Amino acid sequence: MLTSLQNPLAKQIRKLHQSKHRRQQQLFLLEGIHLLEAALAAGAPLQTVCCTPDWHSTHPQLWQALSQHAQRAELVSTELLRSLATTVEPNGAIATVQRQPSALNTLPDIRLGFAVETLQDPGNLGTIIRTAAAAAVEGIWVSADSVDLDHPKVLRASAGTWFCVPMTTSPNLEAMVSNYRDRGFQIVATLPTAQKTYWQADLTQPTIVLLGNEGAGLSSNLVALATEQVSIPLAAGVESLNVSIAAALIAYEAQRQHQKQALANST
Repeated sequence: MLTSLQNPLAKQIRKLHQSKHRRQQQLFLLEGIHLLEAALAAGAPLQTVCCTPDWHSTHPQLWQALSQHAQRAELVSTELLRSLATTVEPNGAIATVQRQPSALNTLPDIRLGFAVETLQDPGNLGTIIRTAAAAAVEGIWVSADSVDLDHPKVLRASAGTWFCVPMTTSPNLEAMVSNYRDRGFQIVATLPTAQKTYWQADLTQPTIVLLGNEGAGLSSNLVALATEQVSIPLAAGVESLNVSIAAALIAYEAQRQHQKQALANST
């Protein structure tokens, strides 16, 4: 059992708390049963799994599955695990996962996707991912100046759904959106000045929804690429809506419209 904070593996894992080391090592950190189970179900390339003796005794089947799937498995002391995890009271197990290029780079045919620009709050991004998984959004593109997709808080906020949605960090979000527009996709921007509400837009056609920064919103360059502008009505005195809530409203409206269309086609 590993106990020393100076162990080379411990030092390597602690570095994954920082973005630059996740990029250098091409690894990221998973914490919590939901994410570990989701990683197994998705066949994610686990490199190292660590757990405490207590966790091992209460989750023997999950530990066996993780150990067989990972390149390395180690029992660690409770004190050491606390130093490896990013949470104050970790639940007893963590894993490191190899970063992989996303299949989204092949520009698949999808019905609905999110293009996320300069989003800074990991909780918002994790909630957007969770919403996307629930509402059958088929792809998420995040600008390079946004919070990391595999930031520990993003992973936790996704509540185990992180592996359910294809997503990638786009080095040039404008070029990606322009590419989809050229292929005939509808590009939807939410703007407070738009005359059409989001439920008045036809979301049954292939659509990319633009989601902007928490404070500044969408850049003018990205807005210029939109083929449709919509608003989300707000009560008097309310200036804006949380970006993750806006994403959920539009995603579920798209789902409602698709279901209505499918029902009409079946009758």
